[in-house]
Amino acid sequence: MDSLALFCTASLVAGGVYWFVFLLGAAERKGKRAVHLSGGSISGDKVRDNYKQYWSFFRRPKEIETAEKVPAFVDTFYNLVTDIYEWGWGQSFHFSPSVAGKSHRDATRVHEEMAADLLGIRAGDRVLDAGCGVGGPMRAIARHSGANVVGITINEYQVNRAHLHNKKAGLESQCEVVCGNFLEMPFPDNSFDGAYSIEATCHAPKLEEVYSEIFRVLKPGSMYVSYEWVTTELYREDDAEHVEIIQGIERGDALPGLRSYRDIVEIARKVGFEVVKEKDLAKPPAGPWWARLKMGRIAYWRNHILVTVLGWLGIAPKGVVDVHEMLFKTADYLTRGGETGIFTPMHMILCRKPES
Repeated sequence: MDSLALFCTASLVAGGVYWFVFLLGAAERKGKRAVHLSGGSISGDKVRDNYKQYWSFFRRPKEIETAEKVPAFVDTFYNLVTDIYEWGWGQSFHFSPSVAGKSHRDATRVHEEMAADLLGIRAGDRVLDAGCGVGGPMRAIARHSGANVVGITINEYQVNRAHLHNKKAGLESQCEVVCGNFLEMPFPDNSFDGAYSIEATCHAPKLEEVYSEIFRVLKPGSMYVSYEWVTTELYREDDAEHVEIIQGIERGDALPGLRSYRDIVEIARKVGFEVVKEKDLAKPPAGPWWARLKMGRIAYWRNHILVTVLGWLGIAPKGVVDVHEMLFKTADYLTRGGETGIFTPMHMILCRKPES
């Protein structure tokens, strides 16, 4: 091989390695890149230890039911998964029905904007995002409605990521993010014109506690909409496969226990809400929300190789590979939950706080 051919070959290999390690996998423009994967607020040398602690939590089911331990457990989970979610999924940590002719990003935006439309919020209104993550829905709803959105998340790393994204989007004057527990929010009574939670209250050990807090901070007459993770009418507790699927979803998504769809309206009314509408947004004619997970299986293996290489090179913390593998297994349980119809991540409930 002459020197020119050798140079060209070396250049192609170097370019391929650079693309594979430094460019591949940015979930969205201005989003995460593979080389920036971390353990959130957990130092790199502690990621694997924290992953083991997280996983061992499920070997002690009585502790999962101990409400005071759940917030720290959820905080650890989001330190471990936030970068991987953002890198591989995007800035909106939730599902949406697939829409013919639309990209996943567009379908996600439509799903988020529907929450704003259900609330009837307008420019200048002050709206709560209970469980905002890194703020993908917040920014979509702020753009769509002109409202001022205040998000709360228990994870400090997500707060920092949301601030960064809000600034890059030019929405820092419209979007505010607070680090806190949505079971004990640092907001005055009757201070919001509307509120929403998108696949977030599933982390609450008792749904009535988060619903009560949202009820407290809403102004009388204001609306609240939530997209809830629940088991459906098809779920059977005596079916071993059904139980395996639901437990797999709970383990891989930091859930203290999935609720039945039957419980949601009852709990909302118990805390004082008037229930305006209830609907499973995953049912036909909606397209399957799990289609994105099935289509991403090849991408997973590509990404898993990349994460493994980055871990071996010392660029990504040890333990990130374990977390990535856990999320892949969880994706399989979620897909099975969708295909069997025993689980939905978007059981919608629309509520109003009475005028008096």
